[in-house]
Amino acid sequence: MNIALTGGTGFVGSRVIALAVEAGHQIRALARRPQPAQPNVTWIEGALDTPDALARLVDGSDAVLHVAGVVNAPDRDGFAAGNIVGTQAMIDVSVAARVARFVHVSSLAAREPGLSNYGWSKAESERRVETSPLAWTIVRPPAVYGPGDMEMLDTFRIAKLGIAVMPPPGKMAVIHVDDLARLLLTLAVQDAGRLTIEPDDGTPGGWTHSDFLAGAIGAAVGQRVMPLPLPRAILSLAARIDGLFRGPKAKLTADRVGYMCHPDWTVDPAKRPDPALWLPRIDTVHGLAETAAWYRAKRLL
Repeated sequence: MNIALTGGTGFVGSRVIALAVEAGHQIRALARRPQPAQPNVTWIEGALDTPDALARLVDGSDAVLHVAGVVNAPDRDGFAAGNIVGTQAMIDVSVAARVARFVHVSSLAAREPGLSNYGWSKAESERRVETSPLAWTIVRPPAVYGPGDMEMLDTFRIAKLGIAVMPPPGKMAVIHVDDLARLLLTLAVQDAGRLTIEPDDGTPGGWTHSDFLAGAIGAAVGQRVMPLPLPRAILSLAARIDGLFRGPKAKLTADRVGYMCHPDWTVDPAKRPDPALWLPRIDTVHGLAETAAWYRAKRLL
């Protein structure tokens, strides 16, 4: 198949490309800057706000995988530009090109749009997709981890110190990047219908914050870890401090604190993918150990 992809230089998108090429598909991928040549990959230089590049991206494509999105922005307008306006731009060119299938990567945060600007922007992006004439499928991943991920690096580093800083007690879901990439590629190839999917690692009821952040990550780094749940006020203060020290590169932001403190970020069992279509393959304990090994190999941990 010919598959058009946004977010191809990112953590998830790069794994989609690797799996797609391995399966023999042709990929056209959007990138802001020139990229190294890869077999079966055509890079289209541009961004979500360059319509001509988007038109070239989807031209002749059988399916579109819209993976790109903004997870950190200084304000509501920044999230809107990346996640709402950018998604609408992809919808417009896909409709014009009569693309047969459109897979949109959203987030579990879209279920609670009042908690964060990020969640609000993802919910609005979903609404744009749902009201389009495209043959769409929406995927709401939970926390994504795996080798190459930089979002959870700080969590692993803190665990090495013997503590796990976490939000107030709650539950969460996770998924390995390779399992997510395989699902997205499957949806590009097979029409699952107009529905919203919430995949995870298959853990019944998800993970408690303590079991995942202290137990599983502690085991991955070979350290006995003490869970340290913090109230929202302290997390908000920590976000301000992180912003002062790391500026736009801060991992803990006020917006993230908003959805981190929600007590239940597990998937809806009714929205799990049809087992005949996809099942997770990677055990999370093994996947976290693999991730820690990658960090160590890169001298990050």
